[in-house]
Amino acid sequence: MSGVHSHPPARGKLFARPSARPHGARDLPAPGQMAVDYEHRVDMDRLRKYRLGRAKAALEASECGAFLLFDFYNIRYTTQTWIGGALGDKMIRYALILRDREPILWDFGSAVRHHKLYSDWMPDEHHRPGFLGFRGAVDPEGGGLMRDAVSEIRSILTEAGVADAPLGLDIVEPPFLFELERQGIRVADAQQSMLDARVIKNQDEIMLLNQAAAMVDGVYQDIVDALRPGVRENEIVALANARLYEYGSDQVEAVNAISGERCNPHPHNFTDRIIRPGDQAFFDIIHSYNGYRTCYYRTFGVGWATESQKDAYKKAREWMDTALDSIRPGVGSDEVAAVLPKAEDFGFENELAAFGLQFAHGLGLGLHERPIISRLNSMKDPVEIRPGMVFAMETYCPASDGTSAARIEEEVVVTDYGIEVLTKFPAQDLFVANPY
Repeated sequence: MSGVHSHPPARGKLFARPSARPHGARDLPAPGQMAVDYEHRVDMDRLRKYRLGRAKAALEASECGAFLLFDFYNIRYTTQTWIGGALGDKMIRYALILRDREPILWDFGSAVRHHKLYSDWMPDEHHRPGFLGFRGAVDPEGGGLMRDAVSEIRSILTEAGVADAPLGLDIVEPPFLFELERQGIRVADAQQSMLDARVIKNQDEIMLLNQAAAMVDGVYQDIVDALRPGVRENEIVALANARLYEYGSDQVEAVNAISGERCNPHPHNFTDRIIRPGDQAFFDIIHSYNGYRTCYYRTFGVGWATESQKDAYKKAREWMDTALDSIRPGVGSDEVAAVLPKAEDFGFENELAAFGLQFAHGLGLGLHERPIISRLNSMKDPVEIRPGMVFAMETYCPASDGTSAARIEEEVVVTDYGIEVLTKFPAQDLFVANPY
């Protein structure tokens, strides 16, 4: 495991479920969603303190005097605020993280007043209106919005005594970066530090991830009931969206629905294709509950399955089980990647062309967090697998018929002794929906 990047194992308590596990372990909980007095459920205050504490520890360990965050997930992680996905790519919300004070958040319009009423973990004066022009819709040179915003940030950095240190940025618009340079502010990369902060989940984050997965468990039962010849892919997408929002999802980011000849090659989208008898169909449900995401593939036969389809599924499952068996604390991500099939083993010319089909990615407030495990990157830059990591492992196998394919995904929590699987809908064998 030479060259593996290791980090201190700061984390919260983990729960465990029994399945030939240590004596006294118990199931990873996915309790009801309401606050009640008779069960320990998600402790939001503990969650907020944990996340901000991790971010400040990352700042302290860096060369930066402060972090300026535009990434929606980093903003939620540090300020515990959310205003909906429509503004997530507009680059108008930003938060300043300093070592010795609460975060300062510049937010959109009336959301600032709402935060002052309901987000009392930050001082009122730390909730400020901000607007940088909707990614260039307002001319960055003409209105002076970025100039004024940078001037305000510079004055805060000066007052805090860190104006001469680099300012860490996660993502940024070029005109904002140019304005920082004009006003003499040196910048550094804060995204690496923030992703390191977010990689180890505490028990509240794991519980929210498990609750999000439980919603998808139920949606897959609805899909199985509806998956008959004549239904269209987009109708399955509509069904999944409706059910998830009924369950309490706060954002359905995407539902991939792929069937028949569309399974190979994998297109990563849905259409209005009518599903037919004997099709192989797979789905990926990506949504969030209280911000915490799922990425959860399942594959089905429609009415029946051919031997070619069964063989492909069996191979995808073997690859999955071999990968899961390799995951335990202390191993390198290169060791996990090494047991995944090579690109050439399933019809691709190289690992870049096959990327995303046999890999793992971290899950949390973001869909693709650390660790990213694949033959493309892990052999060159391995990281250590540690308790508290949560990630989704994906496998894909094209069938010999040239059109069908199997796709499986399991979300796992790394524990002190191995892993626990959050995704419960049956996937050990190819599930045939509504068999004839």
